[in-house]
Amino acid sequence: MSINTTANNHPPVPGPPLGGLPPGTRMFQFRGGAATWFGTQILGVLITVVTLGICYPFAVVLVERWRAQNTYVLGRQLKFIGTGWGIFGLWLKWLLLCIVTLGIYSFWVYPRLTAWKIENTVLS
Repeated sequence: MSINTTANNHPPVPGPPLGGLPPGTRMFQFRGGAATWFGTQILGVLITVVTLGICYPFAVVLVERWRAQNTYVLGRQLKFIGTGWGIFGLWLKWLLLCIVTLGIYSFWVYPRLTAWKIENTVLS
């Protein structure tokens, strides 16, 4: 007997039923605009470049907060609860492992960073 697992080898967590929503129901809505996205991206790039990548986690948090603030699920806004300090230690570890392995470890960083972002996004 086998158990289905997600990409992180965690068993799937059953969610609440969707209340009988018919197939094709639009559950997600995004309300972000180009101007605010551009400003957020510029600030994120500046944070990253000025600190030579060390403060990249803070840029990630900035962008994720913008994304969550502009995303709605069934009319409810998302909220990003992660912090730059919350992932800073992991980021330093990942950065060092990427340097030591000549970039090979970067293939593992993206899925882990994505999981952290998803796990720190909640309904507002």
